[in-house]
Amino acid sequence: MSLLFDLARPVLMGIDPELAHGATIKALHFLPQARPDPDDPRLGLEAFGLRFPNPIGMAAGFDKHGEVPDPLLQMGFGFTEVGTITPRPQPGNPKPRLFRLSEDLGVINRFGFNSQGHSAVHARLSARPHQNGVVGINVGANKDAADRTADYVEGIRAFADLASYFTINISSPNTPGLRDLQQAAALDDLLVRVLACRDEMSPRFGRKPVLLKIAPDLSLEDLDDIVKVVRQRKIDGMIISNTTITRPDHLRSADRQEAGGLSGRPLFKLATRTLAQVK
Repeated sequence: MSLLFDLARPVLMGIDPELAHGATIKALHFLPQARPDPDDPRLGLEAFGLRFPNPIGMAAGFDKHGEVPDPLLQMGFGFTEVGTITPRPQPGNPKPRLFRLSEDLGVINRFGFNSQGHSAVHARLSARPHQNGVVGINVGANKDAADRTADYVEGIRAFADLASYFTINISSPNTPGLRDLQQAAALDDLLVRVLACRDEMSPRFGRKPVLLKIAPDLSLEDLDDIVKVVRQRKIDGMIISNTTITRPDHLRSADRQEAGGLSGRPLFKLATRTLAQVK
């Protein structure tokens, strides 16, 4: 695998980033169907009622359409998260929408929840031969939704039979107005409705953990409000964090001012600080 990566990396880095991403997804379909070596038991952990063989997972945004969860798990990831998935298919934002910041070891994206929709992704995941491993489902709202909270509820309902856990993604900077759902009153309504749907589906499919994914750009006051709501509604956990809309002064790459969410090494300090503040 290391040799293949060394051979493929120069080629992938020489083409458009989104094309390279798509090529990588396609290449993963051709991985040998082999069971990975067992993890050292010391790497295992339990969280949210789930058992993870190791703590290293593939975050949402890589396998947006649920195309390669099994190859990723076979590579040794302890879990993988599919999405973000919206109820109806939508193309996302115009291209180009993915930019390498090679000098800064970062990436800017403004995909805008490009999604094949619930039906297509559910059908694909239902066809997995063994349904093994921890596979989370990251749900979002359509850009033109009249009731975005209802879209999140529909995501819980659509994937309750398949999800190991759910992530409620209200922190992408690339859908206008989406981060408004992080405000206390809107967040409280969202969590009440999402958790009610989760509990409604639990007798049939088991209780699925619900996690909230937040932005790293929140003020301390806003962060305190979010934590109060989260604790009051007793959700299972938080994911910290999504990408940032800030641009550190030390960035050097030519595309550093492109609109979108910044991730990679430039996000590390900000995300770590937010994590510490939530704890």
